Amino acid sequence: MSIATTMIIRLEIRKSVASFGDVASRIAEVGGDIVAIDVIRAGKDVTTRDITVNVPDAANGEIVGVLSDMPGIKVINVSDRTFLAHLGGKIEVTPKMPIKNREDLSQVYTPGVARVSMAIHEDPNKAYSLTMKRNTVAVVTDGTAVLGLGDIGPEAAMPVMEGKAMLFKQLADIDAFPLCLNTKDPDEIVKIVKAVAPGFGGINLEDISSPRCFDIERRLEEELDIPVFHDDQHGTAVVALAGLLNALKVVDKDIGTARIVVVGIGAAGVSICNLLLAAGARNIYAVDREGILSAKIEYSNAEWNRLAQHTNPEGITGGLPEAIRGADVFIGVAGAGILSVDLLKNMADDNIVFAMANPTPEIEPDLAEPHVRVLATGRSDYPNQINNVLCFPGIFRGALDCRARSVNLDMKLAAAKAIASVVQPDELNEHYIIPSIFNDKVVEHVRSAVIKAAIATDTARRIPPDFSAEAKEE
Repeated sequence: MSIATTMIIRLEIRKSVASFGDVASRIAEVGGDIVAIDVIRAGKDVTTRDITVNVPDAANGEIVGVLSDMPGIKVINVSDRTFLAHLGGKIEVTPKMPIKNREDLSQVYTPGVARVSMAIHEDPNKAYSLTMKRNTVAVVTDGTAVLGLGDIGPEAAMPVMEGKAMLFKQLADIDAFPLCLNTKDPDEIVKIVKAVAPGFGGINLEDISSPRCFDIERRLEEELDIPVFHDDQHGTAVVALAGLLNALKVVDKDIGTARIVVVGIGAAGVSICNLLLAAGARNIYAVDREGILSAKIEYSNAEWNRLAQHTNPEGITGGLPEAIRGADVFIGVAGAGILSVDLLKNMADDNIVFAMANPTPEIEPDLAEPHVRVLATGRSDYPNQINNVLCFPGIFRGALDCRARSVNLDMKLAAAKAIASVVQPDELNEHYIIPSIFNDKVVEHVRSAVIKAAIATDTARRIPPDFSAEAKEE
């Protein structure tokens, strides 16, 4: 399945040679869908039009070539709305107050700022109240595992990290800055993040390839006193668990007895399995290219060895066909096309399938739907989107507001349950197990649950003033 984009094509059409109907027909032949037409100039012999076309990415070049080859048609300009939205970047730094005169300057900079700096020098904790630290997150990547695009480098990762920063701000009013590092060395990444950490209230690790990401996160968690959260791992796991908790209610099954197959044991897959175990799952079968993880096998990946000790309780061997037989749940974070209709037919009745590979899921939803009771994907054009955006804004909002030292397991479980709770019992059904990312209750629910879990586990260093006395006692 291709990703659609929107192009604006400016054409000159010589009326004696070609018509707009000819243009529309050729656009349709290559998969384009005309959504708007604007006449820029209407002459006796030549008409200039802007044609807005939704077109699959794969056909971008083809559609321009087809139009250029048409007699009587001249392509003047082609604009891509997605590229236009990225011109000059998507975020900026804006002062919170104007500097209009010398007095303003003396307060925000020299000489007045010296007093503030000395106050922080004497008590570093005042950085939370006197600087942007309390509301600022670093979005850190090395560009090695970007959005299913793979190792495309730090420069190419920048648009994704800017987008992440936009979501932090719009959904949770958190100031986030992309830090795209030109190194793949875990030691250097840890060293750099530690060096810049004083200016941030939290660290969001993003798009760092497995298994390096596990070591980098672990070391930063041990050496920093601010939250470190690898969203590819834990964000995916939290939202997947939230969706699964509700899906299990729909099919009237229990997480403790459900047979769950997780395919793709990379960063996200490992974290999903670990969070499912923490939530009470006992029959998990983790499957990767080497087959079903087994405690009888020694793996080069330390995370696999740890996970193998707590999964595959029957000790079965083989791959996905053996694991999925009789399974209640399939969770895929692997790749396109690995799940067939024949395999689906071997699952238990009232089955649940989360085909989360993006942009192309493990099975096309249209093929899967007749054989699945509850279906979820990572895509926005189908119901039940499993999207990390439901998770990280609220988790960091809560962690920053209570000045948590970390994002621990209890906080992740609380976040998953909070996301699930946004869907009310009378709303819950096969096509609505997870709220929309634009539901304004999500961040509020997750923030509150994360703060309560942080307080309960002695991870919080302050209780936000908006929490009631009852919440404080809890």
